[in-house]
Amino acid sequence: MNDALTELSARLEEAAQRLRAPGLEVGDALALIEECARLAGEASSQVDQRMRAALEPLPDLPGQLPLPTA
Repeated sequence: MNDALTELSARLEEAAQRLRAPGLEVGDALALIEECARLAGEASSQVDQRMRAALEPLPDLPGQLPLPTA
């Protein structure tokens, strides 16, 4: 299952690996840190959207009647 959250996770892992590389210049490290922050924000947004969708009730569909209660 390759969805947006999986893709963001892979990109974050790749950026973290590049941060660990020896000889990384300060400017490059700062750019990678900013990229990690941006990717983490996108991942957080994806998780928030999924949680909201899971908690929201389904919309009333036309022609459907509620089930009677006993």
